[in-house]
Amino acid sequence: MLDGNQFTLLKNGAEYFPALIAAIDAATLEIRIEVYIFCDDATGTLISEALVRAVQRGVVVKVLIDGIGSKETPAAFFTPMGEAGVKLMVFRPDHRRFHFSKTRLRRNHRKIALIDGKVGFVGGLNFIDDMTDSLSEHPRYDYAVKIEGPVLKEIYQAVHQLWQWVALQHLRGRFAAEPAPAWEPAMAGRHRALFVVRDNVRHRHAIEALYRQAIGRAQSSVLIVCAYFLPGRRLRRRLVEAAARGVSVTILLQGRADHPLLQMATRALYAQLLGANITICEYQKSMLHAKVAVVDDAWATVGSSNLDPFSLFLNREANVAVFDVGFARQLRESVTAEIESGGLICKVEDWRKRSHLVRVQEWLAYGMARWVAGLIGLSKRWE
Repeated sequence: MLDGNQFTLLKNGAEYFPALIAAIDAATLEIRIEVYIFCDDATGTLISEALVRAVQRGVVVKVLIDGIGSKETPAAFFTPMGEAGVKLMVFRPDHRRFHFSKTRLRRNHRKIALIDGKVGFVGGLNFIDDMTDSLSEHPRYDYAVKIEGPVLKEIYQAVHQLWQWVALQHLRGRFAAEPAPAWEPAMAGRHRALFVVRDNVRHRHAIEALYRQAIGRAQSSVLIVCAYFLPGRRLRRRLVEAAARGVSVTILLQGRADHPLLQMATRALYAQLLGANITICEYQKSMLHAKVAVVDDAWATVGSSNLDPFSLFLNREANVAVFDVGFARQLRESVTAEIESGGLICKVEDWRKRSHLVRVQEWLAYGMARWVAGLIGLSKRWE
C-alpha cells in the first residue's frame, strides 16, 4: 500500500470520457492506454481524435487493444491513428472464427490510461458510447477513477511489462527491449492505495484474494456491485460467513442482462445467498457494467474485474483498492442512490415461488458454466 495519492471517482462515461480527453489534450510527453473495446462510434472517435492531436504535438502514444474485445471494430477506424504515429498493438489477435482454447479465452480485460507520469485512470469503462447496448433510455452504469500520486508508478510497471510482452510476440526478431518509464509521481493527496492485477503468471489469484480478505475482515457492511457474478465456493463462503457475523451484505447485479445465460447461472445461487440473509438487488434502470465494492466505509475497490471464472481465472484484470473513509463513503452513497432509483430488491419468499421450469433452466445454465470451467481446466480452482 502506498500513501499520498488522490482518487477522483468518475461515474459513467459522462464523467469519465471528458476527464480522459482533457488529460490527453494536456499531455506533453507520453500516453499509454490499455482498453478491451475501442469502438467505432462517437465516443471512440472523440478519443481517437484526441490521441491524434497528441501525436501531432510530439507526444508518444501507445495503445493496446484486445483481439476479441475490439474484433468488431473495423481496421479502417484505426488507420488514421496509425498514419498519425500512434503505436497500436493488439493483444492476442483473433483470426480463427471457430477456434476454441483456454489461450483464446485469456483476454486483456484491463482498462487503464496513463498520461505523463502525472495522471492515470483505472476502471470498468471501455471506449464505447454509454448508450450503446444500454438496454434502456438510460446510460450504461459503470465507474472509473482518476488517479494522481505514487501508486501510478506501480501501474506504469504493469502496463510497460505487458506492452513489452506483446511487442515481443508481434515483432519477434525485430523486438528491442525498452527501459521501463522512470516516472516518480509526486505526492498528491491523503489516500492510501493498492494497485492489484490478475495475470496468468505471478498474480493468478490476487484480485480474488483482495476480495476474500476484505470480506473476511468486514465488521459492519459489505457492498458489492458486479456485472457478471458467478464466484466460486470460497468467495461465496466468505459472504455467507460475513452475514452470519451480523455484517450487512448487499450485492447489486444486472437486472437487464446482456448475457442472459450467465444471468440464469447467477440466479441459481440466489437461494443460498438470500437464505443467508444477504441482500440481492437487480439493477433495472439500464445495463449494469460496474465492478466495485465497499467494505465498512473504510475500503473500496474500483476496476475491471468481475467476480466470475473469466475474470478471476483467465483474463488479465486491474483493480485499485483505496483505503480512505471519505472515498469509500462517496462510492457507497453513489451506489446506494442507484439502488434506490433503479434497483429491485429480491425477496427470498418470492424467489422460492418460482416455477419448477425456471429453476431447472437456472441450474442447467449453472451446470453449463461448471462444464465450461471444467473444459478449460478451471474446475479445481473455481471452489
